[in-house]
Order: sequence, then C-alpha cells, then structure tokens
Amino acid sequence: MAEVKEFTLPDLGEGLTEAEVVRWLVEVGEVVAVDQPVVEVETAKAMVEVPCPYGGVVTARYGAEGEELAVGAPLLTVAVGADASAPAAAEGSGSGGADGVVAEADGADAAEDGGAGETSGAVLVGYGTGAPPARRRRVRPTPVPAAAAGQVNGVASGYGRHAVTPEVPVRAEAAEPVPGPVPVISPLVRRLARQNGVELRTLIGSGPDGLILRADVERAIGAAGAPAAAEPSAAVASAPAADAGEVRIPLRGVRGVVADKMSRSRREIPEATCWVDVDATELLAARRAMNAAGGPDAPKISLLALLARICTAALARYPELNARVDTEAREIVRLERVHVGFAAQTDRGLVVPVVRDAHARSAESLSEELGRLTGAARDGSLTPGELTGSTFTLNNYGVFGVDGSTPIINHPEAAMLGVGRIVPKPWVYEGELAVRQVTQLSLTFDHRVCDGGVAGGFLRYVADCVEQPAVLLRGV
Repeated sequence: MAEVKEFTLPDLGEGLTEAEVVRWLVEVGEVVAVDQPVVEVETAKAMVEVPCPYGGVVTARYGAEGEELAVGAPLLTVAVGADASAPAAAEGSGSGGADGVVAEADGADAAEDGGAGETSGAVLVGYGTGAPPARRRRVRPTPVPAAAAGQVNGVASGYGRHAVTPEVPVRAEAAEPVPGPVPVISPLVRRLARQNGVELRTLIGSGPDGLILRADVERAIGAAGAPAAAEPSAAVASAPAADAGEVRIPLRGVRGVVADKMSRSRREIPEATCWVDVDATELLAARRAMNAAGGPDAPKISLLALLARICTAALARYPELNARVDTEAREIVRLERVHVGFAAQTDRGLVVPVVRDAHARSAESLSEELGRLTGAARDGSLTPGELTGSTFTLNNYGVFGVDGSTPIINHPEAAMLGVGRIVPKPWVYEGELAVRQVTQLSLTFDHRVCDGGVAGGFLRYVADCVEQPAVLLRGV
C-alpha cells in the first residue's frame, strides 16, 4: 500500500520566509527520485531549484507558476511505496481529495517519516539527514463529484488561487467531527485555529468545495466567546477601485526586500554624504598598462576591481568604516575581514553580490571574482550566500550616465562609496588647463561610527589613489 507524503516549502536560509514559484520541473503522475529537483522558486535572494526528499509518484502540486508560497506551505505530495505507481495515476487524475487537501495532524510543520526507507541526501532546513523525522497522518483521497475534478496547472480546482470559484454554499458547523482530510490550505488558518482551540474537523468551510477560510475560523472563535489571536490576514484586503490607467505592482521578491531594506536603512541610520571630483586619467593609464603587460590572452583587470582594491587599502587605514552598529547592545562592531559588495542592476532588480575576503585579494583576483559574480547576477544563479555578508559596498552608478548620487547605505553596513561617470573635462593639471578624465566620488557613511574627519580622510585617500595610483604602492 502506497503512503502519500507531503513535501512543504523548506526553509531556504538567510531569514527567507517566502518564495515565488517560477517553474514546475515535474508533472502530476510523474515518478521522481530522492533529491530530484521538482520546482524552481525565486526568493528575495536568488533563484533556487528545490529537491524533493522523497522518491515516488507525484500525486499533487500546490501553487501555480507566479504564485508566492510561504515557508512551510505544501509544495507537492508524493506516493511512496512499492505499489505507488498504481494509485498515483488515479490520485493525479483530478480527484480533489489528494490534490487540494492536507491531512491535519499534530506537528504538521515537521518532516514526514521515510516510509519505504528512502531518505534524502540533500540537506534542506527542516529536511536534514540526521534526526528521525516525526510521523504524520496519511492523506487519504476522498471522492468528489466529477464536476469538481478539473485541475488548473495540476492544482485541484477550488483549492488553487487561480481556480474558478463555484457558488459558495451556506456555511454551517458540523455536529460531529468530519472524518478524512481537513480542507485547509493556508498555514495561517491552521495556526489561528490551534491558538484558539478550534477543532477544524467540526467546521464546514464556506470556500470553494467546502474549503475552510479564515473567516470560518474567526466566526467559530466569536461563537465560542474567545478573542481571536492577532494574525496577519492571508487574503489581501480589497483595494478601492483603481483610477483609469492605474497599475499596481506588488512589492515582493527582490523588489520587496529592497524596499524593506532601504526603508530600514533610512529609518535607523543617521547617514551623511561627502564627495569630491577627481582626475582619473592616471588610473585609466595604469589599467591599460596592466592589461598590456599581461598579454593578449591574459584576463583583463576591470576598473571596478582597481577601485575595490583601493577601497580595501583605505579601509585598512580607516577601519572605523568597516563596521556595523549593534543597536540593542549600543555597541559599534568593527570587523576584521573586508567583504566588498557591489551594486548590480539585473532584470530581477537591484542585487548586491559579495566578494569575500576582498582585502586578501590582488587586483587580478578581484577582477576575476567580480566578473564571475556579475555573470551569475545576470543569469539569476547567485546563491543566497553570495548575496549576504558584505561589510562595505561599492556602487558604480556611472554606468547609468550620471555624475553623482547620495546612495542609501546597505544596512547594516556603515559606508558606501559611489562612483560617477568618467568624462573628459577641463582640469588644471600641473599648473595648466588641460582636458582630463574626471569623475566624482561620493561617500555615504553612518555618522554613529565616525565623525566627518574620518570620513573625509577615507575619501581623500581614495581620491589620491585614483589620481596617483603610485600612492597605493606605499601600503603594498
């Protein structure tokens, strides 16, 4: 007899709480192996292929492509066992019981037992290979009328967000608990019921095909005279009618994280900005000489790599800026290692890949790593670890054709250096007016970690190294 196991969206690390379904890699009725990638999801950090810890036949998928799921929400169910293939075809053919209903059990957020002895080798948070997982109650499909058996993208109609909603029946409470699976999809509804002692099996949902909604649980709580726990609503509140031509874009994924982080930075960090115009002619000449000395087949050193190398030297002189503020402990935390983040604009939005231990790298090594991370950012293959942990950020907004900016600090860092476009301008050079390659450098810093003297000293040292690259040799 096959055992149906539910695989929920695992914790993808780095504090991520949700992910958007980008592309399903398996179909209902398809046989999957242990650790086979089953879905591609996009988090606020990166694009990730999620492997399934169970081997068997896919009996249901939850969430259409483009839909956002919370960590712990069902992804799919798999029939595991020697004879799994036989019932799987029937379960995946459209019966709403297996495709849309999750069995209620204590410890519903825990991973399921290995059943047939197959275990996952992929370590996902919540699906590790060490401790024996908790057992769950088996999902048993319940027959539904043929009219309700249709599916949209593998999700049972009436249970998916994109399903056509039939006429809502009059809600009533069952006198006795209803046997079989409990028709609840939202983890928030389950949690609200648990916190207020509501037995979901005693409710008949007012949603499509008897789906129990948050409103049903709240009515049951009100009838019992118990105050409802404060929980964020699972459904989006109805918005006022939009004006003609109004377009609403959800703040989610990368855009949502950028919005939250920038808001937090402006809310918590008392930032200040100083800037200076510099003559970058000699730096450009030094770069040309370096690349010519390497030969035609040697990797080229980028201008961003040289600027990153200058920044690491400046941070060695002014370590106050390689820091963060612990607001709870009211302490400034200075960091020994320098991890340089650099702003990269991609089709998914603004991301900040991180060059680890930049202080220990040469200009050639920095250029190679910057190129690798830039390519990964463009094709969306950056891992969450490559997008976190920076201690200082370099922002080359000159690529957008602008001269200056006052960037928002990448929280929880203490400083960011911005570089404008390099353009020929009239400049006094060695006492005479000449046309030189000029750019503007701007430093935005957290005024809690240092005063203007330190920030000005850092920026002046960077400017001196840009104007006279030989200055950098004194510290090499």
